[in-house]
Amino acid sequence: MSDGPRVIIVGAGLGGLTMALLLERAGIQYTVLERSVKIRPLGSATGLGFNIMPLWDQLGILEEMKAISKVIEYTTVFKENMDVIREVKLKDNKALTGYDSLIMSRIDLHTLLRSRVPSEKILMGKKVLSILQNDNGVMVRTSDGMTHDADILIGADGAYSAVRQSLFKQMARDGILPRSDSEQLKVCHTSFLGTTTPLDTEKFPGLKDDFSHCDTIIGTNRTETWRYFTVSDNRVCWRIDVQLESTSFEQNDTFRNSEYGPESCGMIPDEWRAFRLPINGTMGDLIDATPPENVSKVMLEEKIFTTWHHSRTVLIGDAAHKMLPNFGRGALNAMMDAVSLANALYEMPSTSMNDIGAVFTEYYKERFATMTSELAASQAMSKVMAGQSRMDNVMRHVMLKYVPKHFQDKNVEYEATVRPQAAFLPRVENKGTLPVKPQKESKKFAALMATKATVSV
Repeated sequence: MSDGPRVIIVGAGLGGLTMALLLERAGIQYTVLERSVKIRPLGSATGLGFNIMPLWDQLGILEEMKAISKVIEYTTVFKENMDVIREVKLKDNKALTGYDSLIMSRIDLHTLLRSRVPSEKILMGKKVLSILQNDNGVMVRTSDGMTHDADILIGADGAYSAVRQSLFKQMARDGILPRSDSEQLKVCHTSFLGTTTPLDTEKFPGLKDDFSHCDTIIGTNRTETWRYFTVSDNRVCWRIDVQLESTSFEQNDTFRNSEYGPESCGMIPDEWRAFRLPINGTMGDLIDATPPENVSKVMLEEKIFTTWHHSRTVLIGDAAHKMLPNFGRGALNAMMDAVSLANALYEMPSTSMNDIGAVFTEYYKERFATMTSELAASQAMSKVMAGQSRMDNVMRHVMLKYVPKHFQDKNVEYEATVRPQAAFLPRVENKGTLPVKPQKESKKFAALMATKATVSV
């Protein structure tokens, strides 16, 4: 049994499972508490780019990930009349980074990651009611009447995080919660989404291609933008985004809406079903090919909380920073959080409050500035890809029609320098032509490797 910290991860989503995988490999004790009684096949597509691929390569999962994915060679933006606004090529990024960008259904990715976490370490039906923490540890009380104790609590339970709500309630009572953190999430869009069953490749011949068709259609004089992504097994992940006039969201609504809740297909207006698709057919064809119980309505919010940790509790992913799901940035950043936090936890010398605080602070400093920049980029991209105001249309016209490819390439070069790996596992060599931003080396892992080398001689 490990002498390190005992950790509770709340939330068995993509971020929580990534955290669990990393702790498993680091030899750190953990338990995952998931509120759902069973996993439901909800959600649409998840795209993963070059930033996170070295980690999956390092963990030995990359080939399995490729098997459930399609490569994104390019993404195309269309007008409603099917005129092309711009095509953005991504296939050249492989030479720069060593990896393709992949896209897959969210449920396929979730199934893969969950299969790598020992089943006995994931406890289902564990809705968090409250947390209590002090110098001796942290206790989580769940709706089944049970309590769970640990040294560290990681809230990976999404935008409506019960961990964050309980933590902020305590901090507000103690008069230490920043005012901005008491404000509600701001909702910019609502989306209907789903993943079809296998489709007829004669009607949708693009499904035969090895690469994914990742297309966005921007409505003309309407508030809707619709997208689709062809994925493995002749399926299509789809999403219809509706820009909201107001960004306010009443508190009661915030906690009444879950992130992925099944909605009746009857809620989708008939006019949406007629939306045309560049790959043939209409949105109605995709909706009809999606089991009604697998169609979801989600609220799309944006907010970076100032507080990511306090005492023995720390937040990752959407629980700490929520942004619109442009090309899988939400999932990607939750995974990047997990790498940063796992590396810091591996080096932690003890479970004292001072050492835990130092680890959380290191994680926060590494990730907060990055997420601030990510939010600004996400907001700009959202206006370009889905905004319907006069200014949004002007920005879209300029950005997609006149910004040279040179600037796109420079942005890729900047982003591609950040490709983190687990500090407690052998590193995967850089497979691309672009350099990688140096990571802090693990003294603990280096000492372990030196000891093994001595023993083997």
